[in-house]
This record gives sequence, structure tokens and C-alpha cells, in this order.
Amino acid sequence: MRELCQRCLLCKLLWCERCSSCPRLKGNRASRHAAWAEHLAAVAKVALESSVLPLRKGWKRRWGHAWRRRGLAAEMGRNILSSLQTPLQLPLTRRVSCVFAVSSASGRSQLRGGTGGVRVEQEKGVLYRTTVMRADRDGSAARPLLRGPALCSMGNSTSRLYSALAKTLSSSAVSQHQDCLEQPDPARLDPIDPKELLEECQIVLQKRPPRFQRDFVDLKKNAVSNHRPIRVMQWNILAQALGEGKDNFVQCPMEALKWEERKCLILEEILAYKPDILCLQEVDHYFDTFEPLLSRLGYQCTFFPKPWSPCLDVEQNNGPDGCALFFLKDRFELINSANIRLTAMKLKTNQVAIAQTLKCNETGRLFCIAVTHLKARTGWERFRSAQGCDLLQNLKNITQGAKIPLIICGDFNAEPTEEVYREFSNSSLNLNSAYKLLSPDGQSEPPYTTWKIRPSGECRHTLDYIWYSQHALNVNSALGLLTEEQIGPNRLPSFNYPSDHLSLVCDFSFNQDPDRLL
Repeated sequence: MRELCQRCLLCKLLWCERCSSCPRLKGNRASRHAAWAEHLAAVAKVALESSVLPLRKGWKRRWGHAWRRRGLAAEMGRNILSSLQTPLQLPLTRRVSCVFAVSSASGRSQLRGGTGGVRVEQEKGVLYRTTVMRADRDGSAARPLLRGPALCSMGNSTSRLYSALAKTLSSSAVSQHQDCLEQPDPARLDPIDPKELLEECQIVLQKRPPRFQRDFVDLKKNAVSNHRPIRVMQWNILAQALGEGKDNFVQCPMEALKWEERKCLILEEILAYKPDILCLQEVDHYFDTFEPLLSRLGYQCTFFPKPWSPCLDVEQNNGPDGCALFFLKDRFELINSANIRLTAMKLKTNQVAIAQTLKCNETGRLFCIAVTHLKARTGWERFRSAQGCDLLQNLKNITQGAKIPLIICGDFNAEPTEEVYREFSNSSLNLNSAYKLLSPDGQSEPPYTTWKIRPSGECRHTLDYIWYSQHALNVNSALGLLTEEQIGPNRLPSFNYPSDHLSLVCDFSFNQDPDRLL
């Protein structure tokens, strides 16, 4: 393999003029996808440290046409650009026919998109936006708030993206540019009024049934706090590509899954509960919806996609799904951020987590907030357990044992009877599940956090949790779950509710003497 690929200037591993028969590019569809993605990751890493995309002679012929034949142009382009979390990220729309710029004799290259796509040009070593072409399918004008900018700003001729190509492609180099993902273009940060956005959502949803009413349950036990509680929201919002193309909700009409309306239901839920910290899973509309809107509502935004998202297998997808974390910048200061690719049996997996250490501006106290989404499906219990162990070990290092209070939100895809649940319950981090406190004895999880009907039958499970450091934090209140009557016989998702998972919302406050309970 090394001899075949030693002349490749891009990745030095997978592809060159001599290794079109490389065994890594043979085999089943999944292995070919993995090989292509691995090579493209190497291409993007070169671009990360370069002011010019590293395009070689024959690149257009070998890659551009091959991508079109395999239907991977938009999918792989979005995957590579977003997974590395660099300023090269493009929220490509559904009809983009080519992904990277293509080298030409004139030294000028461009990314071409069809109707509803984008065009990005590269000239004299600078990659920049020249034209955005986007419209609704019915040709109507875009709404001012619900439609974010079509792609992230990429600088201009006076603002080079990166330094020379000769810089080493180390992981530390990638982390140096991490802030580019988390800090949006200042030009897009004009604040918007949440009430105005909510009104726009309600206009779009006029023909839908009203949103379900849910009430908070007071859980305070004589705890006295002089400070505002920290409201944390956990939600698997259902990736649009999976909802339309893979999940087979047999009782949910396709009309209920239309993104233009479903996104308004999601935003309406978020705006209704006004979380200080928002943890989402299955986010595949981060760049064109959530980051543009929530950043203008005062949130700092972070997104970490799955390396091989199942969304990419769906035709006309919007890119990979992943975990996203948002917090209000006027309430918290970011101290440290870590994107974690979870491992199992010492192998990197397709599941990810984000962990951020924040400082509460009001109290001066530090705490860590983490979001994750573990492997789904029955039969993968040991795999989830290994992923949970890896996440706990990472969080132990980040929180210095249990010195920094911790909140973990996630879709664990595991019932309370599974091993991974017991690992979190018995962890040295002294964690407790917040929604257990809603039960009469304070020891039982809710009967369900997801309820759907698939071709295989009805699925009613408890898979979503908010874990917290019980020695350092109090749960002041928790949002009650929907009743069976509210959910209805067709279950979730529905015209009333946008996801197959229920949102979980808790209000936390700091203990006055956390060390006493350790």
C-alpha cells in the first residue's frame, strides 16, 4: 500500500496516478465510502493550512466525474468540509453538482451549483464567495428571519484563509482554527427579537394544530439560591434526511415532515422554553438554519458531525448530522471546548460528543456541559457500553475528577436496564439522572422519551437523559412529558410535534457547599 501511494502529494496513502487499483477502493459500498471519505479528509487537511486548494492535474477528470457517477458530490463535499470544522465549511444546498473548485489553466477555478445552489470562486490563491443562488421550490421570496445566509463567509481578496502549504498537517493545527467554527461572521450577528421570530414561526404553522402544552414540575427541596437557575434543554430533533428517507414512520404523513414547517415547530419549542444551554442531536441543518438564527439570538454555537453520517446515504440530503451545543454568551464565558470522537474497543466509532467548560458570569462558578449521541439499534449494547466508558474517561479528565460540576445531555439509545446506564449511575463523577426526580420515589426513569411506529411495530422507549453532578448541582424543576392522549394514536413525529423524541428541560442551581457531598 505504501509503495503504491508514496507519490501521492495529497494524502500519501490512498490515491495517486499509479494506484487506481488500490485495494482500499474495492469491496462493498460502505468500504468504498469510507476510503473516499478518508482521502477527502486528507485533501481538506492540506487545504486547512494552505491559501490554495491543493488541486493536481487530472483531479477534475478523476474526482469530479467519479463523484457525479456515484452521486457523492454534495454528500462528500459537505461531509469533509463540516467534519474537519474549518472555515471551508459550506452549507451546500440540495442541488449542488460539484463540490471543490476545479483547477484550470487560467489559474481561476470555481464551484458551480445548479438552481438553488451556490457558486464559489478561487482566484490567486483565495477562496471566496461570489454568488448565492437560492430560492424556494415554489419560487416565492425568502423570509427575512427563517432563511439564513446560504453559506458561511469565507473572506475576500484581502483576507487570506491560511498560511503556506508547507506547514505541517498536525492535529494541533486543526485545533488552532477551531474558533472559526464557533465564532460566526460579525456581519451576521445583528440581533433579532425572539418574539418576532416566534411570530414568523406561528404564521408558517397557521394550518397546523397548536403546540402541546407542557408544564414544569417544581423539584426544589428547601434549596435557597440567590441566582437565576441555569435552564438546560436536551433534544434529539430528528435529522431531516433520516425522517424523510430512512426512518419509515408509517403513521406519520410525509406532509408533516416538510422541513419548511418542521423547522418552525422545532424553533417554536426552543423559543417557548428559552434555554440558557441547548443540546441537540441529529442536527443536519446546522449551517443554514440553527447557527444563523441562534447566533443572532445571542447563542454561541458549536457543531460536531458524525464522520460517516447515515444522512449521506439519502438522496438530496443536507449534509451529515451530528451533535450541536449552544449557550447564551451573556450568561456564560467559554473556558475550554473539546470535540470527542468516541472509541469502542480502542477503535474510533461514528459517534461523537462535545464537552465545554463554561464560567457562569453571575456566580463565577465553573461547570462542564456535554452532549452526545450513542450508537443505536438492539444488539449493540456492548458497543454502547464501551462508548459510554470512553466518554466518562474523557469527562473525568476535563472535570479534574469531579472538581468541576458536570451536566451531560444525550440520546444514549439505551434503556435504564442497559450496562451503559449503570456505568453512568455508578460513575466516580457522582452523577444522577435528573428526570428520575419526576417519579414518586425519585428512583425511576420516565416510561418513555421516544414513541413511534415503524414497519416492525410500535417502539416506546426511554433513551434520552440529562445527567448532572448531584453533589454540586440541584434540580429546581423539570419539564413534564407529553401524555399518551396528547401524543395520540399515530405517535411521533406528527403535525403537532416535529421529532420522534421528546425534549427534556431542567433548571439547575449550584449547591452552596459542593465538596461537603462528595
